[in-house]
Amino acid sequence: METRTLDQVKKGNFITIMHLPSGTIKVQLIRIGISEGDKVLCLERLPGGTIVIQKNRQEIAIGYDLARQIKFTAH
Repeated sequence: METRTLDQVKKGNFITIMHLPSGTIKVQLIRIGISEGDKVLCLERLPGGTIVIQKNRQEIAIGYDLARQIKFTAH
C-alpha cells in the first residue's frame, strides 16, 4: 500500500496511521489517543488545511503543519 501524509487524506476515507513525528509531538498525540496502527476516519477538511479525524467516538482536529508529518495508508 502507498504511504501518504495526512494533509493529503480525502474526506470520508478510512485510514491507518503508519508514522507519527518523534519527540514531544508524538507524546502529545499518544496522550490524546492517536498512535501508530490506529484506524481512523477523516470527517472533515477545513479551510486552512486543518484535518478532523474520528477515532471511535472522539473527534480530533489536526493542523496542517502537523498533518504533513503524519503518514498513513488508505483502506
